[in-house]
Amino acid sequence: MFTVGAVVAVALIVLTAACTSAAAGDGRRVEEGGGDAARGEVTYDGRALVVKGTRRMLFSGEMHYTRSTPEMWPKLIANARKGGLNVIQTYVFWNVHEPVQGQYNFEGRYDLVKFIREIQAQGLYVSLRIGPFIEAEWKYGGFPFWLHDVPNITFRTDNEPFKQHMQRFVTQIVNMMKQQGLYYPQGGPIIISQIENEYQMVEPAFGSGGPRYVRWAAEMAVSLQTGVPWMMCKQNDAPDPIINTCNGLICGETFVGPNSPSKPALWTENWTTRYPIYGNDTKLRSTEDIAFAVALFIARKKGSFVSYYMYHGGTNFGRFASSYVTTSYYDGAPLDEYGLIWRPTWGHLRELHAAVNLSSEPLLFGTYSNLSLGQEQEAHIFETELKCVAFLVNFDKHQSPTVVFRNISFQLAPKSISILSECRTMVFETAKVNAQYGSRTAKVVESLNNIHTWKAFKEPIPEDISKDAFTGNQLFEHLSMTKDETDYLWYIVSYKYRPSDDGQLVLLNAESRAHVLHAFVNTEYVGSVHGSHDGPGNIILNTNISLKEGQNTISLLSVMVGSPDSGAHMERRSFGIREVSIQQGQQPLHLLNNELWGYQVGLYGEGKRIYTQEEASSVEWTEINNLTYHPLTWYKTTFAAPVGNDAVALNLTSMGKGEVWVNGESIGRYWVSFKAPSGQPSQSLYHVPQHFLKPTDNLLVLVEEIGGNPLEITVNTVSITTVCGNVNELSSPALHTQGKDPEVRLRCQRGKHISAIEFASYGNPAGDCTTFSTGSCHAALSESVVKQACIGKRGCSIPVSPAKFGGDPCPGIQKSLLVVASCR
Repeated sequence: MFTVGAVVAVALIVLTAACTSAAAGDGRRVEEGGGDAARGEVTYDGRALVVKGTRRMLFSGEMHYTRSTPEMWPKLIANARKGGLNVIQTYVFWNVHEPVQGQYNFEGRYDLVKFIREIQAQGLYVSLRIGPFIEAEWKYGGFPFWLHDVPNITFRTDNEPFKQHMQRFVTQIVNMMKQQGLYYPQGGPIIISQIENEYQMVEPAFGSGGPRYVRWAAEMAVSLQTGVPWMMCKQNDAPDPIINTCNGLICGETFVGPNSPSKPALWTENWTTRYPIYGNDTKLRSTEDIAFAVALFIARKKGSFVSYYMYHGGTNFGRFASSYVTTSYYDGAPLDEYGLIWRPTWGHLRELHAAVNLSSEPLLFGTYSNLSLGQEQEAHIFETELKCVAFLVNFDKHQSPTVVFRNISFQLAPKSISILSECRTMVFETAKVNAQYGSRTAKVVESLNNIHTWKAFKEPIPEDISKDAFTGNQLFEHLSMTKDETDYLWYIVSYKYRPSDDGQLVLLNAESRAHVLHAFVNTEYVGSVHGSHDGPGNIILNTNISLKEGQNTISLLSVMVGSPDSGAHMERRSFGIREVSIQQGQQPLHLLNNELWGYQVGLYGEGKRIYTQEEASSVEWTEINNLTYHPLTWYKTTFAAPVGNDAVALNLTSMGKGEVWVNGESIGRYWVSFKAPSGQPSQSLYHVPQHFLKPTDNLLVLVEEIGGNPLEITVNTVSITTVCGNVNELSSPALHTQGKDPEVRLRCQRGKHISAIEFASYGNPAGDCTTFSTGSCHAALSESVVKQACIGKRGCSIPVSPAKFGGDPCPGIQKSLLVVASCR
């Protein structure tokens, strides 16, 4: 069934894709992902997915069509392909496709078919994670909220109402893919699909209904006859023929392995960083650690499919981020929020992919063995009659031991894996990063500080219960009232105050299970409180208030910063205000829970859609004057689009918390007042896709909850302004180049060129790409050689060789080349 020749040809195709990407430009390629006539089903065995009759080594990157724009998709996919990927993986987002039961939306950035066709046009495969529960730091885990109101429903268990809706949606997506000819046997790019998502994490909560549901979901999926395998991630007991897969940081260590010898080891989520949440500092995962984890999974688990979550994170536009998750999503991924390549992760992983693909034949068809090389060192070998590859692993985080493997000595860097082609030639080291580094800069192109261009509108504070659409003698649950169509729910109650003679203080106490609570008494702001992602589930506001004699109105604004995305029994989760009381001096506590409450869903400005050009005039805007740092205020102005093709972002550091729209498109929530432990906002820059903009008169509207200064907002362009390479002369030459020597390779983003060399030293330069200086050994020609090779060009390469720099400046000393260049 399998032939060595076929595998070699496939390996060469995969390797060549990275080598020829620069010449390919924006051209379309179809040699991988589809376009042929019917080609037979995708199957699998104990080593790999079997595509077109042969086992495949697959590197995948997760990117979500909903978190970018159709105009961004071609470049994102092209850069993924150039990075050595041959699969794009995505979830399917039920709540964007069926926001109202029976009403569907597959337009714009929700055009799933268009996204898949773009992947196919560029010659890549697709891994389609239908779910339909997806988590993904996406509101309500991807479920449409109307599902919550289906009678007698219990999510994700052996519950007939839930199963009927789940089966209906999954079937609809599968049929849509079939009708468009997008499954591999039809000539399309989809080679694998996923049903459910990390169910094992919640399964015990459902008792015997959990296993029954797993079996049902598997049988339902298989019955749809897609011609490609199905998988379940984090489901060790996935029923045959479903493949159980791993999610996590170190699946080479934590994965229990396939639950059948006939299933391959697949890693569906290799977390490239940690998703950011408001109130936390960004935590980036090191390039070296990601590469180590991938190599270990391939070596130890015989892994043949690795997907990076995320390869491009993008932007949580609108209100789609889940609880406390920032608008920017996985900005530290190989392709950042804007689609730029600036961390060395992209290039280092490209080298890893090339090294693995170089030895795909023994990895996929060879005999596996392993041996100990020391207390914390081991070798994993894959060997056929003609080919061999070895992975030398060093788990020691501090020492660089020398090991002997097949009569050859190798020095291993701390916590590293070295890949040996033909079991003797080192072609890649996870701990040695020779890829280009970059520095991303946000440049202010317009300051929106002209007070005369700004207008303000004070959000009305509701105080007349008789005008409220809903009333009741109880505190209603937040999401049941809002249906998750707004973050905001007003709770309004009247309180009759009789002052005491001793002038005792009056204390308002409110307890809520929402995320933020703002309190107003007789329309005057009296205080706020908020929670956090990892804090207690309830928040408590205690504040002294001033009341007038007689009737007073207490207006409480309950705010959700995203709905939950995970956990068992999401349909039972309760949010919103739970208890409200008044304490007047030493008098008994007056509980207000059972008083007559009025409710207003959403903000007045939201309901009027005053953030759109068409409806902005439906309210009376005033001069901004003294309305900066004023709670619950809308602001609007206009600005011109920056010239050029650089990414655009708004710096909202001067604001507090709210939501922002450009030309009627919500670019997401902001919450810069919630500082991280570093004292900085978790997110300051908010991406405005180029497609949202017109040349002039772009309408910018913000709703500010707690107070900020819009006059300090700036429009910025975001680009890579500095590139750097630091390569040792003993490094292995890059596999995607033809050179025999290691090289420093620099490349500016499209539309820019190398304008200056900030630093260049061949010798033993001190420091790295952020802090650098010449060392005791320095070739005098370093700067002139680099300038001649690079100035005025988009990219350049300089061999790390004495011959290039007029000879060896210091014999006997190990040398490196460190170059830092400016891109303009």
